[in-house]
Amino acid sequence: MNTLKNTVKLIGNLGRNPEIIKLKSGSQVAKFTMATNETYKNKSGDYVTVTQWHNVECWGKTAELCEKLLQKGSEVIVEGRLESNNYENKQGEKRTKTYVSMREFMLVNKRNESEKA
Repeated sequence: MNTLKNTVKLIGNLGRNPEIIKLKSGSQVAKFTMATNETYKNKSGDYVTVTQWHNVECWGKTAELCEKLLQKGSEVIVEGRLESNNYENKQGEKRTKTYVSMREFMLVNKRNESEKA
């Protein structure tokens, strides 16, 4: 039941190819952005689509799978938890970065490289 306290599930499309960072320790991290869309009908009866962008990170074997299977435009289901990091930018301003720390994913479809984004 503890895993339900901070669980995120998203269905959407990758906004860019995963960025793979290989560390000196031999492990690696994958980072990518993901767009989710929600469509609703406004008061005048027109359909409106709202897009939310999410930062996603994963480590180890999951990062290796991301490198092999995911590319810009891929539709995926992502499951993980929300994490936040506090930092100071170059101007000394305090910032917070919130992202999804992905535990697992499922590829819904894979875009052909011949398809135009």
